[in-house]
Amino acid sequence: MGTQAASPGCTIKPVITTKQKTISVNGVVIPRAAIARETQNHPATKPIEAWLAAARALVVRELLLQEARRLGIAPSPIADADGRRETDEEALVRAVVEREVVTPRADEAACRRYYDMNRQRFRTPDLCEARHILLAAAPGDRAARETTRKRAELIIAALRQEPSAFGDMAKAESACPSGKTGGNLGQIGPGQTVPEFEQALASLPVGEIAPAPIESRYGFHIVALDRRIEGRALPFEMVRTRIAAWLDEKVRRVAIRQYITILAGRTEITGISFDGAHGSPGIRGRCRRRARSTRRHRALRRGSGDG
Repeated sequence: MGTQAASPGCTIKPVITTKQKTISVNGVVIPRAAIARETQNHPATKPIEAWLAAARALVVRELLLQEARRLGIAPSPIADADGRRETDEEALVRAVVEREVVTPRADEAACRRYYDMNRQRFRTPDLCEARHILLAAAPGDRAARETTRKRAELIIAALRQEPSAFGDMAKAESACPSGKTGGNLGQIGPGQTVPEFEQALASLPVGEIAPAPIESRYGFHIVALDRRIEGRALPFEMVRTRIAAWLDEKVRRVAIRQYITILAGRTEITGISFDGAHGSPGIRGRCRRRARSTRRHRALRRGSGDG
């Protein structure tokens, strides 16, 4: 597939220059233009990886369309909550998956077993009540950052002598809006601050001011930890629905992969290496958005898929 080189400053990744083999499913050719359009749905570090992922996804789509037609399924397009309506081909893909890939629902025992084995996942996050003073410094200005670091160290030394001055110092020095309230950040949990700040809080004793300034892309933080609030376990009743949904989806993913492998095993696929599992994520996503029918088990998977 020959292409022109991208112009300087262009943000589009260069297209693959190596000519790809013609890909077909039972003699039906997957157009290269269709694969090129599909690559936008398969981000990858290398163009060839996106191309192959897109090609496999379209092979899966063609497999399912051919099977739907073989089974005599008529398309019945539906619309989602936002009014977007399926095309006939999307409706056929959804319908054949709903009909042929039907799995059992996770029962109470499976959900309870998963909960008992993964209790650490079902708890509220630990919280910290902290204050800080931000001395801003541009990331690329080494001289300014070094000056700012030294200024932060002097402030820390003064605050360790007189901790009660933290609020006034924050109002006078901090580049963060929290400076207006004495540097008070309120309750903060995982992921709510920059990683360096979060790591420092994790090891800082309650009631202490960090002995050294914490460097981040914003500058240098002078941090005081006022309180640590331990997370609490969530009761099973509160998370049972979430667990059931996760287990159901896990079983469904396995069943879809198995079903596609079965179809691929009796289909002539040329031009690409394909074992049935590669293209299933895209199909799962399309079907999951719309599928609402009652599910039946078809010997693709036994059991409830807990664990």
